[in-house]
Amino acid sequence: MHYLLDNPAWHAMKTGNKAFAIANDNTGYFPKEISPFIGSPEISEDHFKLLYDTIPFESHFIFIAPQDIEIPGMWETVAYLQCLQMVLDAAAPAEADHEDIVPLNDRHIPQMLELTKLTNPGPFAERTIQFGHYRGIFDGDKLVAMAGQRLNPVPYAEISAVCTHPDYLGRGYAGKLLLNQAHRIREAGGIPFLHVKAGNERAIKVYGKLGFVTRKEMSFYVLRKGEPPLNLPR
Repeated sequence: MHYLLDNPAWHAMKTGNKAFAIANDNTGYFPKEISPFIGSPEISEDHFKLLYDTIPFESHFIFIAPQDIEIPGMWETVAYLQCLQMVLDAAAPAEADHEDIVPLNDRHIPQMLELTKLTNPGPFAERTIQFGHYRGIFDGDKLVAMAGQRLNPVPYAEISAVCTHPDYLGRGYAGKLLLNQAHRIREAGGIPFLHVKAGNERAIKVYGKLGFVTRKEMSFYVLRKGEPPLNLPR
């Protein structure tokens, strides 16, 4: 079943995230105000061309692959990231007190955007909250830490946007929110997983202590549409 995680965006669009994904048998993407992830059932030049032709807007997009791949020339590679994919197959450790964890909703979006812009945990847009289950910790009225769910290739659920305001680091907020998400996913019958930038030793250590195990190194390609190649006569 772990094979689903080799192509998490595509399987999410066809299962747990299908309510707001735009997908057919060969291509899938999200509205730009929700997420930049795109996907296809196969990694091939033909499928990349179908993605190029199908997506009706210009933006930056993210394609996840289980290994390094060659991106066809119709696409411009803006950035490349190696990320560890970590899975919590075992039972999550017992939760500590979580009374200070608050469900987040639309009225919190401005603060969520501000916090993610400051901490850069990954792409977060105006309607990313639609992925669901975002929860945060406040200092008075100020959102200082949060985490939520992103890709949902059933039965897996990705914990994402784990971030803490720089002034509040070292208080255990990230671990508390992560553990809270893991228990929520487990209680719903799912399996928690996440992606973390390779080399982010601080975060990897936190996740390891909570029971997450590295499954695989994944390749993240940030793409945008380039000029389509000319079909010149031979």
